[in-house]
Amino acid sequence: MPAVVGEKLSKIFGQGDGQVVALKDADVAVEAGEIVALMGPSGSGKTTLLRALSLIDPPTTGYVAIGNDVVFEGARVLTDDRQLRRKRMGIIFQAYNLIPFLTSVENIALVLTLNGISRREAMARANKLLSRLELGHRAETYPATLSGGEQQRVAVARAVINDPAVILADEPTAALDTERGKAVMDLLRQLGRVQGAAVIVVTHDERMIEGFDRVYHMTDGRITNH
Repeated sequence: MPAVVGEKLSKIFGQGDGQVVALKDADVAVEAGEIVALMGPSGSGKTTLLRALSLIDPPTTGYVAIGNDVVFEGARVLTDDRQLRRKRMGIIFQAYNLIPFLTSVENIALVLTLNGISRREAMARANKLLSRLELGHRAETYPATLSGGEQQRVAVARAVINDPAVILADEPTAALDTERGKAVMDLLRQLGRVQGAAVIVVTHDERMIEGFDRVYHMTDGRITNH
């Protein structure tokens, strides 16, 4: 069974003459341990699809399942969407959204403590992941003093620290140089392979998708091929 499924997803913004159809019967299914890329021109619906699958901005109509659980059907959200994202998803969007008054390690550990893990264990796991991303020396640093690339890597670490079943990443390497960008992609691939996470990555950089299992292409809100 796929780890994440979206079927006949549509997303309509506005009404009447101002109506914009951002998704049109989009279908996507990703197995546990599989990593796929989502590519297409600006405005083709890539980010809208990620936001629909995560229920941050639910689709207008369609069907979404995470593992055995149907979380959206018809036009209704069928679950606690915040808890779903906190416990079963890792989400990396273009805005870093780091909490400015928390250090790097505290931003990452917060996800674990919200899920009931002790602060001591959460901090230990967060520090270990920061070291893996070559940011151990920035653990006690606040977001305002990090470079854009460093903030992005902290955001990636925060998204994957809870061993999510599904990882949705929107241009996660956009602010990184090639070497560090590939390191982030390697981390996402390892999570997919070793921990059985389904990974969907939006990217415009074909150099970053080496080793991906499939590539979905989007045009005008539709998935055209994969």
